[in-house]
Amino acid sequence: MLTQNPTTNGSRAAGTNNTNHVYIFDTTLRDGEQSPGVTLSAQEKVDIARQLSLLGVDICEAGFPAASDGDFAAVQRIAREIGPLTTNRDLGMGPMRICALARAVKSDIERACQAIRDAPKNRLHTFLATSDIHLQHKLRISRQECVKRATEAVQYALSLGANEVEFSPEDAARSDKDFLCEVLGAVIAAGATTLNIPDTVGFATPDSYGALMAYLIAHTPGADRVVWSTHCHNDLGLATANSLAGVLAGARQIEVAVNGIGERAGNTALEEVVMAMNVHASTVFPYTLSIDTRQLYRTSQLVARHTGMHVQRNKAIVGANAFAHESGIHQDGVLKHAATYEIMSPESVGVPATALVLGKHSGRAAVRARLAELGYQGIGEEQLKTIFTRFKQAADAKKNITDSDLMAIAEDEMGKVSRPAMVQLKGLQVVSGTGAISTATVELAIRSKASAAADGAQQQDQNAEEEIHTDAAISRNGPVHATFRAIERLVNEQVTVLEYEVRAVSSGSGGNGNGDALGHVVVRVARKSTPEVTFSGSATDLDVVRASALAFVDAVNSMMVAAAE
Repeated sequence: MLTQNPTTNGSRAAGTNNTNHVYIFDTTLRDGEQSPGVTLSAQEKVDIARQLSLLGVDICEAGFPAASDGDFAAVQRIAREIGPLTTNRDLGMGPMRICALARAVKSDIERACQAIRDAPKNRLHTFLATSDIHLQHKLRISRQECVKRATEAVQYALSLGANEVEFSPEDAARSDKDFLCEVLGAVIAAGATTLNIPDTVGFATPDSYGALMAYLIAHTPGADRVVWSTHCHNDLGLATANSLAGVLAGARQIEVAVNGIGERAGNTALEEVVMAMNVHASTVFPYTLSIDTRQLYRTSQLVARHTGMHVQRNKAIVGANAFAHESGIHQDGVLKHAATYEIMSPESVGVPATALVLGKHSGRAAVRARLAELGYQGIGEEQLKTIFTRFKQAADAKKNITDSDLMAIAEDEMGKVSRPAMVQLKGLQVVSGTGAISTATVELAIRSKASAAADGAQQQDQNAEEEIHTDAAISRNGPVHATFRAIERLVNEQVTVLEYEVRAVSSGSGGNGNGDALGHVVVRVARKSTPEVTFSGSATDLDVVRASALAFVDAVNSMMVAAAE
């Protein structure tokens, strides 16, 4: 676990806020899912929540239950299945708090409290705009009515059994400071335990956001009885800097999303604030965190795979280039002593080694042991059997398997548990050549019962009728396009491919360019009739055309299940 040496800082607020612990509040499943093109199934949300618990996240904002029945069901499952977990969490931490968002409306609060009530530790997060422009033009209420609604919302949530209540004044940066202090003081008196100050449109700078946080803590009645929180958007690329400025001004909770995903330019990136505080623990940020930094890379990869949003290569902390060195001077320095050009080690954030570690003669026990070392504990026997089979197939072709290869295979197979099997690829044959028309023959297994739309293969009706269908298509645009056309015809859907991306998981055998690298494919699609609703799919295989077919089927699965629901 990441633990930093706490010191006394007299400039911090007293009482509850006079703590050396900074809470990590993750909103990947709520605000992060609002990223354009991101649609997560309930099982995928449960998978991510489980990983957040292993990571050591203090609070997980699981969703907005009043938004839809699907969101309610997902939050409820997370509260019941993930809420009690304590694996990889220190004794003092206890289980992760499960949080649900609700407007300051009774029906929303009732729905949210119902969804999270089975979690051992739960939190209700409610919000209300406080700027005059919002009060006058959106809500059309007076300042007095705003105070009344905010306090009533907090009191109502507590009356329904919420363990904790967090309040956010929407558009705080444009609100009158004195009125903001009045509202916040009123909700503290009503029983709120956390006050979150959102920079809703990402307008603030570190100086202005830090000054606002300091002013509110200094002038709000009862400020010492609550935890103050940051929530910054990245429209100007300042989300991480603004959040850290908030901490220096007295905030003791940071709201984040894995990989910084979210609306528009995204949210504060979890991995960035955690490692910034870690690197500067002895000087600037002498606080404690609960995060196991060795789980950061795996968490990033899981979220990227489920959301279909690849991590950019130069992304801080978890990008492919984060620990790469091109310059000869830099390479020489790193070889002599890593600290010359690396302020943190790849191992500290869970980035796998690039050395060849396993081969075709490696046994199942060795594969299981290496997976455990990479953070994949608790893999079941059936899952391990499938992973090992694919490992052997890859090892026969690649000769040696890197950690990156093994992680890609494991993530791909573990992800299949999260994906409904309404459609499965059974066979693929492609004929193609330079200047020739490509032909693809595809065999699909299609479930005819809506029960196949249940989240996760473990929950599916195993007796659901399954029919095998075969079709072929031709294309002048290559084998991948022909394959996609054949799948479209088989499922009787008109699909638009919005994004198609291929990348090598690792180099070929010994880096000799034999073309035996694992290929990872991500596609994002939409029905032609509803282009605004998008679905993503991903797959990994030695054969890029097969990986493309599997990824396309994955996306079509999500689309068909959504329609069935």
